Amino acid sequence: MRTSLLISLFILVLLCHTSSTASSNVSLGSPPLTAQLDKIESWLSPSGEFAFGFQQIQKGGFLLAIWFNKIPQKTIVWSANGNNLVHQGSIVELTSLGLVLRDSTGKEVWSTVVSGLGVDHAAMFDTGNLVLANQNNVSLWESFSNPTDTLLPSQILGQDTQLAARYSESNYTKGKFYVKVDEGNLVFYVRQLSTLSEGDISYWPDNPTPSNGVRVTFNKSGSIYLQAQNGTITQELIPPISTVPKSFYQRATLEYDGVLRRYVYPKEDGSNSGGWPSREWSPTFSGIPENICLSIHAEKGPGVCGYNSYCKLEGNGRPSCYCLDGYTFVDSKDKMMKGCKPNFEPQNCDEESEDVKNFVMTSVDNTNWPQGDYEVYASVSEDDCRHACLVDCFCALAIYGYNNCWKKRTPFSNGVKDPSIRLTKTLLKVRKEGSANTKSCGNIDSKTKDKTVQKLVGFVSTSAFLNILLLATSLVFFFRLRRKPSTAESHQTITNTNLQNFTVGELEKATNGFKEQLGVGAFGVVFKGAVDLGNSNSLAIAVKKLDNNMVKEGEKEFMAEVMSIGHTNHKNLVQLIGFCNEGQHRLLVYECMSNGSLGSFLFGSSNKPKWHQRMQIALGIARGLVYLHEECSTQIIHCDIKPQNILLDDSYTARISDFGLAKILKTGQTQTMTGIRGTRGYVAPEWFRNTAVTAKVDVYSYGILLLELICCRKNVEEKVDDAQKILADWACDCYEAGKVEFLVENDEEAMMEVKMVEKYVMVAIWCIQEDPSLRPTMKKVAQMLEGSVKVSTPPPPNSFISSL
Repeated sequence: MRTSLLISLFILVLLCHTSSTASSNVSLGSPPLTAQLDKIESWLSPSGEFAFGFQQIQKGGFLLAIWFNKIPQKTIVWSANGNNLVHQGSIVELTSLGLVLRDSTGKEVWSTVVSGLGVDHAAMFDTGNLVLANQNNVSLWESFSNPTDTLLPSQILGQDTQLAARYSESNYTKGKFYVKVDEGNLVFYVRQLSTLSEGDISYWPDNPTPSNGVRVTFNKSGSIYLQAQNGTITQELIPPISTVPKSFYQRATLEYDGVLRRYVYPKEDGSNSGGWPSREWSPTFSGIPENICLSIHAEKGPGVCGYNSYCKLEGNGRPSCYCLDGYTFVDSKDKMMKGCKPNFEPQNCDEESEDVKNFVMTSVDNTNWPQGDYEVYASVSEDDCRHACLVDCFCALAIYGYNNCWKKRTPFSNGVKDPSIRLTKTLLKVRKEGSANTKSCGNIDSKTKDKTVQKLVGFVSTSAFLNILLLATSLVFFFRLRRKPSTAESHQTITNTNLQNFTVGELEKATNGFKEQLGVGAFGVVFKGAVDLGNSNSLAIAVKKLDNNMVKEGEKEFMAEVMSIGHTNHKNLVQLIGFCNEGQHRLLVYECMSNGSLGSFLFGSSNKPKWHQRMQIALGIARGLVYLHEECSTQIIHCDIKPQNILLDDSYTARISDFGLAKILKTGQTQTMTGIRGTRGYVAPEWFRNTAVTAKVDVYSYGILLLELICCRKNVEEKVDDAQKILADWACDCYEAGKVEFLVENDEEAMMEVKMVEKYVMVAIWCIQEDPSLRPTMKKVAQMLEGSVKVSTPPPPNSFISSL
């Protein structure tokens, strides 16, 4: 009983808080506000920071709204008639029944729905809240309780209200996105715009956890959180802004692209702006959801960009909509709503038709339409998938990946292009240029065509030179236009990596609570997992959970290395898919290689791998290191080359993995100072001398690994003769004695190619020279293994003769 009383008092205080804040009252019977072109009539809050009145947002169209009044943008935070703009001369007046908006003809367009009768006055508060109250100052209606697309500090979003995004940046009609508190969570929905469609589709959170939230609160520190009935915070949606002083405006807006973003605006310029750009709104949070393009994956509905189009997140964090080749926007001014249409006639389905010859299949990387396929083929090649779609007159495109083929017909929904979509591609069917039935000339009959041609010939013959000049100029302009990428596209190419930013929760789910270990390294534990790709398909992943030593390196260094590694792309490297950098959690997400590590393959079975297979693996590792050292945009020293960090894919191709110890060199940098990194037995001598290290430390480690591949044994063995315990020493002794066959005496295949064994041993000895300057580069190592460079006689590893 006592608890219930306290809760009731708490809620009462919240309700009365608005009334206790400074306000400017407007009495019943005050002159109405009129929509005028030459001036703005408004009701101001006491400080003048907020205003209520008419704003002209398009020619001849006025919006009844509340806005930030002291900034040039006059940013609107609430509106009444977004779906029905009024013209000049329209009025809004305060009556005992509330506010009534009438157009210039006197017709009622909008009115408030008050709880009870007897409105006495209106009050515009400095919080941005417009309140209608009775004589006892009891609130009968508030703009805060009837939000449109924006929340302001101290505002609460209850269970019976919602934020609804506008149609576009300048169109305040309700759009297709809205959020509300639903079943204990804040849920984001995309609206089915057709009244005949089924229910709306939720797109965030992806997998909501059970919660008892009843309201969302936006407090003055900028924090936005979900609260239970007793006031307990059940989930923090957006963290507070610790660096923003009081002299800032704040707002959180569900924007027309479906993302909830929080913004700040400095009230003062210069040093008092706290480092934030003055005279503009700055986002302080990436938004919910972080990538709207990847968030909507329903089978039906237009998604972010409308039918037949795809969504792409730009460098500024905002989505853009694009059409595929052969498709154009239904409305170029409304790309986010109306989607794309084909600019060619569909394929003829008549059995005797040979229209299939007029179509080709093109491919588009990093794109997907994850739902809505009408036919699926398993265990097929890409060529099979192309052919299956090409000969099927119903097929508009196919998605190919994981040896599967998903066929789609138009209109296709919820398309997305993203660097994280690496393992599937879109195979698009389009009509060949110039083939029959294209729409490029419209539906013109033969007579009309003849007349058109005659007129054109006559025109050209009278002014041939001018027409040729015009045609040439047009062609030059056209091809330059075709070749010039958009600013956004160029920026994406430069800044993006093929990485996905995972949350800890997503990786916990993907690994079943980090249940199955694949291995333990010096800097963390690797777990097996799988990411759901939809359509009952999943991608096997390996998640490396870095320990506290790695966490202490700090966010900037971690992210710099992750972003550099994310730019790598080579067939002999394990691809980094994504990462997690959340709180104290640092995790790396890689492809999971089906055949495990080279260590297990080389040492884990009594049956030795074939000689030529081992040498192909050796060459693959060398080529991967050449890429890291010389062909990457930033030079990368791996620092921990060993069999356990070489993985094998389905075809036993060597893939270098585990960049946990990698050192990224800046442009022009060839060496670096760092603490000892690597694994005992593979660590180059210079690590122990407190001197700068170079990419030659990887060459040394590779030399040891090459000897292990040649001899099919570990670099240190205890259960052998003393002379053979250290592999490097034994190999050098055998080479100097001219007895390299001793190294492979139990390998019949290798014994048949002793000359090749000797050559590879010589390469290994060059690699393990104590003096780094004597070691060849990895590029030269690869050339020696390939046979394009002759291998000269190496000095003993402890010698300091002139370099190779």
